[in-house]
Amino acid sequence: MRSPWLNKLSVIVGPRPPVSWLLLCFVSVLALIAVFGSSSSNSFDSVTSTPVPEIYTNYRRLKEQAAVDYFELRTLSLGASRQREFGLCGKERENYVPCYNVTANLLSGFKDGEEFDRHCEVSRQGKWCLVRPPKDYKIALRWPAGKDVIWSGNVKITKDQFLSSGSMTKRMMLLEENQIAFHSEDGLIFDGVKDYSRQIAEMMGLGSDSEFFQAGVRTVLDIGCGFGSFGAHLVSLKLMALCIAAYEATGSQVQLALERGLPAMIGNFISRQLPYPSLSFDMVHCAQCGIVWDQKEGMFLIEVDRLLKPGGYFVSTSPTSKPHGSATGTKKRNMLTPLVQFTEKICWSLIAQQDETFIWQKTADAHCYSSRKQNDIPLCKEGYDAPYYQALMPCITGTSSKRWIPIQNRSSSSHLSSAELEVHGVSPDDFFEDLQVWELALKNYWSLLTPLIFSDHPKRPGDEDPLPPFNMVRNVMDMNAHYGGLNAAFLEEKKSVWVMNVVPVRARNTLPLILDRGFPGVLHDWCEPFPTYPRTYDMLHANGLLSHLTSERCGLMDLFVEMDRILRPEGWVVLSDKLGAIELARAHATQVRWDARVIDLQNGSDQRLLVCQKPFVKK
Repeated sequence: MRSPWLNKLSVIVGPRPPVSWLLLCFVSVLALIAVFGSSSSNSFDSVTSTPVPEIYTNYRRLKEQAAVDYFELRTLSLGASRQREFGLCGKERENYVPCYNVTANLLSGFKDGEEFDRHCEVSRQGKWCLVRPPKDYKIALRWPAGKDVIWSGNVKITKDQFLSSGSMTKRMMLLEENQIAFHSEDGLIFDGVKDYSRQIAEMMGLGSDSEFFQAGVRTVLDIGCGFGSFGAHLVSLKLMALCIAAYEATGSQVQLALERGLPAMIGNFISRQLPYPSLSFDMVHCAQCGIVWDQKEGMFLIEVDRLLKPGGYFVSTSPTSKPHGSATGTKKRNMLTPLVQFTEKICWSLIAQQDETFIWQKTADAHCYSSRKQNDIPLCKEGYDAPYYQALMPCITGTSSKRWIPIQNRSSSSHLSSAELEVHGVSPDDFFEDLQVWELALKNYWSLLTPLIFSDHPKRPGDEDPLPPFNMVRNVMDMNAHYGGLNAAFLEEKKSVWVMNVVPVRARNTLPLILDRGFPGVLHDWCEPFPTYPRTYDMLHANGLLSHLTSERCGLMDLFVEMDRILRPEGWVVLSDKLGAIELARAHATQVRWDARVIDLQNGSDQRLLVCQKPFVKK
């Protein structure tokens, strides 16, 4: 059946218009599209640079639709490059992690373990597609239940892999029909995690592990964290425990820990520094983490020394086979001697040893390094601290830093003192103003995290509607964290959420300040994929990141595809930026199939919020 407008056209020009007439019409339409496209481009340029008048009070939804219409018209003018929703990746990419392609790394010449390291320069971007969830994927349970029980279909570990694992793993995990239960009382070397944690505290001279905080231990880097049971216990003690482990194609420690909602990311000791600055952690913990610490001339221990704050602790638990008779003591001494000799060269003291657990403490006296023998480990050059996946360095760093403050002398809260802020070059007024801004922003954000925002309901920040439950999200990635103000606001609001504070490598490096506040954080280049597994964050937040990246070498579409990879189904995205960047972001959000809505802050500025939710695509 012919459409009405075709019937009208037939009346005007006749049933069979001449071919020349049709050709003329076609050329005219092309000319009009070219003119319209050019003027549209100029209009967009002016939108991004000219302040927008405050006319949104009653016409916001109309403006939002106009923005959508604009991009649809702009897309039409581009013809063959028309924007469409991306398709889903193949089943083989359900647990895809970019930059960890061992085969490609080997072909590129990496060897001696480096083929298992992160090499984004080897990975090649193919056709854009969206990583799909596994067939049996289910939305994660909310905390606190979700910390100890996960859906087995959400992670890449099979029943056969579980049954073939060691006895320690079986004691830690109970595999039921479609769930994995983690027993925090079982499975970490001793009778239970609590007993193990209490033993470490007693070896440090404390009465119990509840005194870790008073002893200056607030942040712990847990290397090769198993499935996160030790970290989960430390979180219950109000400590920040960040798990790192090497990339694993199946049965990944990091994937399982993140599925429990615990802080974790991919990282390993092979050839490169970890993406944290010097003097970052109060304790580094390794329980059967598989690292031979005295290999590579002690480079791994030097990296731990770089990460440890003055007075910090290195805890190593490495059970060995127990020979019969007197050979046991001899074997222990032979294994321990090289470590003791090397740690003395880097000013560590072995303060306790019990069973298979050894605890060293890093010196709090920077003068110790200048009083050593001349042939000991040298000091790095003044000002050296570029830890974004640089090669491991055979020198000691941090001794001349203004941040050389023993952990026992630091603030015990996230509100740093004026003297500590001065070390970071931050004024107290600026710092506390930032906190107030984020406390207000979080209240507005939280009121928006409801599907009502995508309906005809005229939702605005702060409107009185039923708020989402306090434990709706377990973890948040702040992709441009600045001072960690959003993290602090979550704490002030007593939300059961931890935040991964990401500092872009080309932004001002505020990561030392974030870590000194006791928050988890990392340096990252957003032109590269983030070192985590798919579907590992409940919420992504970025303030000003889009404008920052427009001057970078990477495209925003790559960023949105990566954000979709690491966001859980039904997870949320909150972007705050200038109007032009937000309008462009909304077009990208449509391509990755997110529900999206622009929110006018109504404060007279050109700042806008883009609130998105990722759908649960079951295919």
